[in-house]
Amino acid sequence: MRTRPSLLVLWLCACALACAQPLPPPAHAQAPVEVAKSSTSIYIGSVSLSLDRLARTETGYAAVYNARVFPFFFESESGQFSIEFSDDQLRQIERGEQVNFTGTARNHRGRDRRITGRVTPTDAQSGAIKVRIFVTEKIRLVFETTYRFAEK
Repeated sequence: MRTRPSLLVLWLCACALACAQPLPPPAHAQAPVEVAKSSTSIYIGSVSLSLDRLARTETGYAAVYNARVFPFFFESESGQFSIEFSDDQLRQIERGEQVNFTGTARNHRGRDRRITGRVTPTDAQSGAIKVRIFVTEKIRLVFETTYRFAEK
């Protein structure tokens, strides 16, 4: 009896999947992330952004943020900052690869702000991070700073 080549290939693929080991968790899977305070210029002032330690969540990282607007202090805000960041993206950072991310910031008034950004590792523990916060469709604030994985 002759075995069809397609059945043999299917059987080999099934065996390979059954024997495949799951990927180990990334080295920094549960480590919090510290982001240095940063600022950016606006038309006649500046905005400084500070984040509490970013804690790992099921889908990424989250922290409380504070944005201080100078000289328009009444425009300052605080709220919840969260980004989507998978284990695969952490593995990319471990390999020294640049990673893009997205997220949202919800301020104390309940207004959502879209976030995009990019992480560029300089070594296994730290690197550069660029965060864009979209205040409106046409206005975005860009913050460039550094990050590092912290001890728990």
